[in-house]
Amino acid sequence: MSQVSNGNEQQVPEQQLQLLNEFPVPPYEAWLKATEKILKGVPFEKKLVTRTYEGIALQPMYRQEDVADLPHVDSLPGFPPYVRSIKASGYVLKTWEVAQELPYGTAAEFNTALKADMQRGQTAVNLVLDQATLAGLDADQAAADQVGHGGTSICTLNDLAQALEGIDLEQTPLLVQAGKVAFPFATLLIALLRQQGKSPAKLNGCVGMDPLGALAHTGTLSRSLAGAYDTMARLTLWATTYAPQLKTILVQGQPYHDSGGSAVQELAFTVATAVEYVREMQTRGLTIDQIAPRLFFVFSVGSNFFMEIAKLRAARLVWAKVVQAFGGNAESQKLIMHTRTSFWNKTIYDPYVNMLRTTTEAFSSVMGGCNSMHIAPFDELVRIPDEFSRRIARNIHIVLEQECSFAKLIDPAGGSWYIEKLTDSVARETWKLFQDIERQGGMFKALVAGFPQEQVAQVASERAKNIAVRKDVFVGTNMYANLKEKPLEDRAVDRAARAADRAAQVGQYRAAANDRERQAALANLSPDNPDLVEAAVAAILAGATLGDVAHTIRSQESTTPPQVTPVHIHRGAEPFEALRAAADQYLARTGARPKVFLANMGPIPQHKARADFSTGFFEVGGFEVITNNGFPTPEAAVEAARTSGAPVVVICSTDATYPELVPPLTQGIKAANPNVSVILAGYPTDQIEAHKQAGVDEFIHIRANCYQILLNLHKKIGVVS
Repeated sequence: MSQVSNGNEQQVPEQQLQLLNEFPVPPYEAWLKATEKILKGVPFEKKLVTRTYEGIALQPMYRQEDVADLPHVDSLPGFPPYVRSIKASGYVLKTWEVAQELPYGTAAEFNTALKADMQRGQTAVNLVLDQATLAGLDADQAAADQVGHGGTSICTLNDLAQALEGIDLEQTPLLVQAGKVAFPFATLLIALLRQQGKSPAKLNGCVGMDPLGALAHTGTLSRSLAGAYDTMARLTLWATTYAPQLKTILVQGQPYHDSGGSAVQELAFTVATAVEYVREMQTRGLTIDQIAPRLFFVFSVGSNFFMEIAKLRAARLVWAKVVQAFGGNAESQKLIMHTRTSFWNKTIYDPYVNMLRTTTEAFSSVMGGCNSMHIAPFDELVRIPDEFSRRIARNIHIVLEQECSFAKLIDPAGGSWYIEKLTDSVARETWKLFQDIERQGGMFKALVAGFPQEQVAQVASERAKNIAVRKDVFVGTNMYANLKEKPLEDRAVDRAARAADRAAQVGQYRAAANDRERQAALANLSPDNPDLVEAAVAAILAGATLGDVAHTIRSQESTTPPQVTPVHIHRGAEPFEALRAAADQYLARTGARPKVFLANMGPIPQHKARADFSTGFFEVGGFEVITNNGFPTPEAAVEAARTSGAPVVVICSTDATYPELVPPLTQGIKAANPNVSVILAGYPTDQIEAHKQAGVDEFIHIRANCYQILLNLHKKIGVVS
């Protein structure tokens, strides 16, 4: 046996070998026996095995035996099934794209931010469209609150030219999650390139359409599904010839993630959606090797660190298997993915914690092998991000690459027994759920039947229960609230004025065009036109707007747009945020927060643990907690409680002292004011009935439904109606 040090081979001394032999590796059975002894009769499965929302049982420890039979473990980066990377070099030669969203309402604002950030680390353009544009409406046709809301208003060729001014699209990747308007937006982009004398052959990125994702999100489409597939096929076929590096089919997991779904559900429903797109494109004459390279997957990444790494690795594994089943070649089996840090777990209160959340999520994304990534600014829930919040988010990319050195190794998660086993488990559970979708006839039929919506709602309900009892924690919101924090100031935008300005700009653009030529060009946008892409580009160059193209194509469809029950997009922290907001409004209305008085009994060691717990319990509901160093007698506590005027009194002491203290305390408090809610900190099971009979209204403890208790108190004392 030898070891290498500074390039020189050295013999390990015999004494060291003997020392190593003194510490043989203990068998698993010995560890299990020792662990069960520590548990003192509590079942191992109950205490140390974690059940996840994905239906996976996480073991407390993983061994080499757990991965011995996994087929993907011996694969290499750049080779099927691509678990370890779609590139043999991983990030070593080229890192992930820094593709930050810039949600500014006008093209000028977007361009200013984009040029500033491209000089400071951003490497790709991520253009988010506003609600009006995504609906296929120009600014002079849409409601004022849609224009510039949630993204950038892009209606005309001038708008797109202004948004991308100074950006070389032959060198810079472009990502546009264009939803229902991918076809008209793509033709707007092609027209701009031709106007600039540039070739779409060098265009890299995605202008993607995801009709099923939009249907799941909103519950309806503005056009028929068949019509959407027809234009998807036209654009995809055009891209295979003229823009081979451009992705045209978008597959988004966010609707399911942002509704509280599990990692397995997000992945399974995304894969099922992609499979439906493949089949629809095949019926329109495209081959699997034309379709698969045009697909672009987008996943949200949450804070369950290892689960999210496994999800992204499993995505490549499952998709490679799917494309292989369709007969696709090795190149077609590669999955290109963009990730976005989670929306579901972000909070309005204590918003700087969002920086920490996005850091772990970005870490998971890189460990999982994303190809591009958006890291949300910490203040995105409250306001349009400014230069500071954009810089912090962007610098997380740079720290991961340049300080953590993730670009210097390939698949840093590879070989971890835990991650490899979890990757396999996620893939297998995903495949089972995907097969359920297949048995229902595919993703569209499943959405019509409400199956994905019901599946996600079940997990979201389970999450809500765990959030309510604070088993699932949102730091600063349902645990460790800081009532002294200063809220972020919203930078208000005059939406009506912005919409009016945009409508005027579009009106001027229309007036400057030759209306006869524009109408003649739009008349060529027939579904029977074999060169529909070229016809749309010609219409754009003749002065047509994005809305003109979208409306003309949509108006020629006879099929009724589909309707389904949408998924429920929400954030997990919203119920507790509503409690805090109600208490803040109560403060503004009355000049004081709702109060809770702690009847701490005896010396500090006797009551401190439960007093601290009670303080944290009520502060997450926006209550002012009045505490003290303890009272020697119930009479003293009753008088102090009465003087405080608090409508809620919490008794804090020990289980051993409660039988003696609770009756006189409760009776004294109720005698002074029968409307006061008396709460006991703790849950001594053998004393509960006696305490209820003495007048205790509620019990707070680690398993209590914190949200429901606080909501009931808010209602009782008039914080909410």
